[in-house]
Amino acid sequence: MAKGKIVKGIGGFYYVDADDAIYECKARGNFRNNNMSPLVGDNVEFSINENAENRIEEIFERKNYLVRPPLANLDILFIVCSLVDPKINLQIIDRLIAVAEYKNIEPVIVLTKIDLESDYQQYVDIYSSAGFKVICVNNSDFTSADEIKELMQGKVCAFTGNTGVGKSTLLNNLFPDLNLETGETSKKLGRGKHTTRHSELFRQCGGYIADTPGFSSLDIQRYDKIMKEDLPHCFREFRDYLGECRFNSCTHINDKGCAVCQALKDGKISPSRHSSYVAMYNEVKDIKEWQKK
Repeated sequence: MAKGKIVKGIGGFYYVDADDAIYECKARGNFRNNNMSPLVGDNVEFSINENAENRIEEIFERKNYLVRPPLANLDILFIVCSLVDPKINLQIIDRLIAVAEYKNIEPVIVLTKIDLESDYQQYVDIYSSAGFKVICVNNSDFTSADEIKELMQGKVCAFTGNTGVGKSTLLNNLFPDLNLETGETSKKLGRGKHTTRHSELFRQCGGYIADTPGFSSLDIQRYDKIMKEDLPHCFREFRDYLGECRFNSCTHINDKGCAVCQALKDGKISPSRHSSYVAMYNEVKDIKEWQKK
């Protein structure tokens, strides 16, 4: 028996990284019977069989997982946002942050193309005051991106961002050995813009970086809905005020005696962040738990 981490799963086979070697494994049948399938990122115990298939025997408890892309045990989600072309969309950022918070993944905001837009400090202020790490990247030299590598040390990380935000350019400069070029083309991995069909982890910075099918706020909105009872806790700047509202049923939108709304009036909560919360709340307010899927 050995222990390792699943770094790729395709065609019913799972590839486990253990002791600097990759083992091809099949999953034990009762995982399917228990409605649980191994995911990339899972920490597992597996049997090594010389004359038969290696087999995953146990999946250790996950600290989190995403439905799409299917990934487990992420430490950091880097949310890559362009300041121009395309213009920054705060509601998309806030949706991705909320899901990361819901899944117990640390969100880090990466603002790209700061060399093309001088008026970006307002966005740094919005997210840093809410308690998030914000990294500003100059696309002309990428020296400021070194901070990303420092944060990645020993972590399992994924990068997300809508088309055109500069995610591929950023990854290409951070990790030239992956050879990920703009346009989402990977020479080393042999995949083009729309050909990545499965998630895979690669060793980087003493940890792992996820190469995934492109995913965005639309994927997360569809596959990882946050119910209205949980949503306020996914806005970390709300948390100090959640127990101070006059009514237990407070929606934190425009209720009387709402401590969150008062903090908004007092300038302690960003209007754009609260607006994103209201939009997300209105989308799920009538959904029952059994309707979630």
